[in-house]
Amino acid sequence: MPIQPPSLDDRRFDDLVEDLVARIPAHTPEWTDPRLGDPGRTLIELFAWLGDALLYRANLIPERQRLVFLKLLGQGLRPALPSRGIVGLAFAQDTELGAHTLAPQGLAKAALPFETLAETTVLPVIGEAYVKRRLQPAELARRSELLQGLARIHQINGALKAYETTPVFAGGRAAPEGIDVFADSADRALWIALLAPPAPRPEQQAATNDAVRSALGGGDSALPPLLSVGVVPALAMPAPLEQPSAPVAVPVLWEITTPGRSALENDYLTLGVQSGTDTSAGLARAGTLRLQLPDESRIWAPPNDVGINPHAGVGDAPPRLDDTDKASRLIAWLRLRPVPGEPVGSLRLAWLGLNAVEIDQRTTLAGRVLGASTGAADQVFGLPAGSVDADTLRIEVESPGRGYEAWQRVDDLAAISADAQVAREAAAFELDAEAGTLRFGDGLRGRVPERDMRVRLAHGRFGGGRAGNLPPGSVTELTARRIDGRPAPALVVLQPLALAGGEDAETLAAAERRLPGLLRHRDRAVTEEDFKRIALDTPAVAVGRVEVLPRFKPRDRRFEVPGVVSVLALPDAPLAPAPNPRPDRPFIERVHAHLAARVPLATELYVIGCEYVPLGIAVAVELRDGYARDAVLLQVREALRRLLWPLAPGGVDGAGWPLGRPVRSRELEVEVSRVAGVDELRGITLFGRAEGESGDDWRRLPTIAADGAQALALQRWQLPELLSVVAVAVSGTDGAVPTDLRALPNPFAEAGAVAVPVVPELC
Repeated sequence: MPIQPPSLDDRRFDDLVEDLVARIPAHTPEWTDPRLGDPGRTLIELFAWLGDALLYRANLIPERQRLVFLKLLGQGLRPALPSRGIVGLAFAQDTELGAHTLAPQGLAKAALPFETLAETTVLPVIGEAYVKRRLQPAELARRSELLQGLARIHQINGALKAYETTPVFAGGRAAPEGIDVFADSADRALWIALLAPPAPRPEQQAATNDAVRSALGGGDSALPPLLSVGVVPALAMPAPLEQPSAPVAVPVLWEITTPGRSALENDYLTLGVQSGTDTSAGLARAGTLRLQLPDESRIWAPPNDVGINPHAGVGDAPPRLDDTDKASRLIAWLRLRPVPGEPVGSLRLAWLGLNAVEIDQRTTLAGRVLGASTGAADQVFGLPAGSVDADTLRIEVESPGRGYEAWQRVDDLAAISADAQVAREAAAFELDAEAGTLRFGDGLRGRVPERDMRVRLAHGRFGGGRAGNLPPGSVTELTARRIDGRPAPALVVLQPLALAGGEDAETLAAAERRLPGLLRHRDRAVTEEDFKRIALDTPAVAVGRVEVLPRFKPRDRRFEVPGVVSVLALPDAPLAPAPNPRPDRPFIERVHAHLAARVPLATELYVIGCEYVPLGIAVAVELRDGYARDAVLLQVREALRRLLWPLAPGGVDGAGWPLGRPVRSRELEVEVSRVAGVDELRGITLFGRAEGESGDDWRRLPTIAADGAQALALQRWQLPELLSVVAVAVSGTDGAVPTDLRALPNPFAEAGAVAVPVVPELC
């Protein structure tokens, strides 16, 4: 019998009223008509309502005991995690021509509160990215005469690299699939045009450009400002069984154009990245960096007008801008290229922008008094909100004659120190991050705040949740203050990519499901079940399936390697047509980081995706009378897709197709026969692809028995991926299983006739 906590009293308001009314004849027989609206009936309903409220509170006692049990185990609920992203900033008014350095915690306007995470400088400049796109052979052949003429004009005796100035990330839009700014360009470089805002009148554009150039160089200040650049690399999907390595910095140079030997030639100054500001780890992950700009006298761009500068865009010069409006607003060119001598031939980016800053869905609170100490042991104080970021929390406690002093957060007051004297004097507290509560010591395990002394929240960041995973363009404005405390000008926000990473706080039901596994593995991965449960509990990712392959080294496709544990993890996804769910690089990195901190020291851990084997199926069925043909064929396809799906509810047991289990045609026949409306299965054929094949090049799998049965053999680390299903309905002796997966046969075509177009007599 399952354990069901009993309800202390299951009576409700109506039950209490009925019980009290039933007692009237025994206690007041003279009251013969207890109808609705009678004063006595009103008193009965009042006491029933009071009793119902008391019973409700009494029935909360089991719930309270469950929460107390979780606290005794030291396992509070997990707090919410915030969504994060990178946005670009710009002044709302084009007349703003100064540089403004903003303090962190600027408030972004969206459906939920978002804050900036770091200091950033907003410059009055617009960045537009370009590449010198090399022409394809067909384009070169079509323009051969033009190119020969250009070679004569520019006196080029060697090879000529023809290119077109092509914008990338136009209008600030991202390219989620990525653009290879090195491999797709003629000079392996990304060019960013620094444009001044348009002046009110054309004749004022030169003065506006000078003002912007002065802002970029710092003007009369001793130090030029920093240019904030946001970079989002397009991470490629890991190959099957690939273990992504730690991010490696890309060796690149940031350069800006500066005056050269003549009035028409330019040179380049290398810009340094300010130490400690590169959150992109050298363009290896999404982040921001800040470039140190030179003095305004060194910021310059060569003329784009070929009438003035015939060599505009030629050789190592910046690309030529043929847009006269943009050319008139050009201040300088920023160039991103590989370090000379480094073998960097590719850099795929999803977005790059200027005046960038990182934001997340949290709110900063500071200077809040939480209460005064009573001098008792084990005092608990509530924070202004739940889901606090423990790393940003600073708590101060008042001391007589010394004012506020900082106290330290510890994971467990009972484990402060083995020295009793140190444990008694420790100024420490415990934190329940999800509930937003603090607990102080009892005098033996942690100091007790003195009586009437105040406890203050000096600083803390709160918030998070899945509601913050907003699509692009959701954040529009920013309200911030400069580092000197003055309000910043009105700012608009460009959000090119979706905000992601938000996760709701853990519910009590989820914590109770996690608790039995936690008691078994104690947050240490030792057995296969430990690895599986800990991987499934990885925060901020939705893990749909985990398989543990002990002693399997994925790179070598080899088992029985001592000390190696490979964990195959797939993201959660609903049942849908191909392709099957595949883990991306951030998914694998998060699962690996969560597991790596909990495995034995000698373990060689790999977290990998799945190697899928393509599979195609052709099936012919005869339908029962009264069933719609298209509906039955759709159900046949869905039944096969559900059976071979790698996640629940797929597979023979509803947990996904078993890893390494062969796909046998006989099992598929049974599944198709169960579909309502199928009267008879007339045949089924399995198709596969040879190694290296792609597209529609399907081949029929060989038979494994005299009756024509087929099977798709799988290795222990493989799963099938159903890419094509052709289901047809046949009747009587007509029709057979299709032998080609590329197209469905036309049931209305005549097999012995050929369709030929005839020219009409009248047009």
